[in-house]
Amino acid sequence: MKIGVLAPVADGVTADPEWMVSFAGHLERCGFESIVVVEHTVLATRYDSVYPYDSSGRVGLAADCPIPDPLDLLAFLAGHTSRLGLATGVLVLPNHHPVVLAKRAATVDALSGGRLRLCVGVGWLKEELEACGAEFDSRGRRADEQLAILRALWADRPQGASHHGEFFDFDDVMCYPKPVAGERLPIHIGGHSRAAARRAGRFGDGFQPLGVTGPQLASLIALMREEASAAGRDPAGLEVSLGHMVTKIDADRAGGLIDQGADRIVLSMPPTADIEEAKDVLSACAQRLSLAP
Repeated sequence: MKIGVLAPVADGVTADPEWMVSFAGHLERCGFESIVVVEHTVLATRYDSVYPYDSSGRVGLAADCPIPDPLDLLAFLAGHTSRLGLATGVLVLPNHHPVVLAKRAATVDALSGGRLRLCVGVGWLKEELEACGAEFDSRGRRADEQLAILRALWADRPQGASHHGEFFDFDDVMCYPKPVAGERLPIHIGGHSRAAARRAGRFGDGFQPLGVTGPQLASLIALMREEASAAGRDPAGLEVSLGHMVTKIDADRAGGLIDQGADRIVLSMPPTADIEEAKDVLSACAQRLSLAP
């Protein structure tokens, strides 16, 4: 079982270099598989969008919460670790031009020795996407096109990549460096909708269902695998990442998530800006799960 840990963005510490270096280093020493960082390019002081992961419909982040760019943050942490996986969760895909994103992601992956995993989603905050120049209602079609472009630019094509789509158009371009795994740099799809499950099955290397449990979770995982089969892909080759709390996870709960289909568990931290307290919580979790340092 792979165990990743989400950096505690709501506590305002993810832009603190000393805090994050200590946090990531401790994850690596404890034997966790990866650090996972979130993205919001901007947050809105006023918004009509409904946050889908809380009954209030409001996101639990202040508009002035410091949220570093995820790829820049992971590049920084790559220089302070040697084997810890580096993951986004979730990068808001419509905020990014795919040609520029292909270069940035490949650079982080190449310089870190192949440690990057992208988990991407289409976003829920209409005001954010529109501030970044993307139309909210077409974000799903745009994301599908973006995923195809990333794969094309990472592939080794002697004549370069070309693409002619609804949103992007180019001919005969090359993007170097390539990721260590080339076009197979892992891309997971995050989300709670059937559209996200279908996208994961058609285009992804994995699925991170957000905020769903029980029969709904089972239905989404089954749909992902059905879509993979229909697309001529091996459904068994797609990973599933499920969430839990660092303070509550133990071997029995981890086993329950495995029974639900999990290949990876992504753990959320309790609120704390005290790095020593955070490290103690992580050490206790690693001991409960018998992680190998």
